[in-house]
Amino acid sequence: MKREAPPAGGQPWLEGVRIWVVEDDQAWRTLVLEELERHGASVRGIGSVEALYRELAVDRCDILILDIILPGEDGLSAASHLRRIGDMGIVLVSGRCGAADIARGLAAGADLYLGKPLELPVLVASLHSLYRRLSTRIGGGDAIAEPATEATQDWRLSANGWDLHAPNGCTLTLTAPERTLLRELFAAHGTPVSRTRLIAALTPTPQDFDPHRLEVLMHRLRSRVRAATGLPLPARALRNMGYLLVPGRS
Repeated sequence: MKREAPPAGGQPWLEGVRIWVVEDDQAWRTLVLEELERHGASVRGIGSVEALYRELAVDRCDILILDIILPGEDGLSAASHLRRIGDMGIVLVSGRCGAADIARGLAAGADLYLGKPLELPVLVASLHSLYRRLSTRIGGGDAIAEPATEATQDWRLSANGWDLHAPNGCTLTLTAPERTLLRELFAAHGTPVSRTRLIAALTPTPQDFDPHRLEVLMHRLRSRVRAATGLPLPARALRNMGYLLVPGRS
């Protein structure tokens, strides 16, 4: 794979972009991470989809590079699931580059489908272009974050859903599951949201989802909100129904 120097003058192409690479070939993963880091990216290497989900439970990225052939869950399945719960850019990488393979990857939710062997200059340029498109799609400018627009009284979600703003001005950056839960609750405009609907938003296989995990997620979210803002999240559990985000409560 050929390397390319960062552009002369100005900031590197991927300055500050959070890019995670999910690849079980450690040598290839290290090579890609080093190249992306040279172009200014904040990088993280992950060896499997299962490990990726654990990382997403506590953190988030701007762009995810997913190899399709992975131990355990494959990249196609992961892309389909992640597209339902997040706005990160998704790049699928595979040695299979037929028209049907590319169509399948894009249908699963990928923004880009790149073939192996991968030329590093092509990868960097593709990621730079994708990040610009993501920024425009979410609202323009150089950053992904946007002003808050979804609100329940003084509690607000940012336009991309990743930040919760409290009435006292404090902000909590959400994990992917937390973001999914709150977007459903905010979208309900003060009406109850069933546990079934929340679970369906969290996973493409709700029949395999342990309902107790939802209670754990909500408990953890409440704890994180109070720790970050000093205020209780105005979400009420409704017996035998689901959850309600109560307007005007803090």
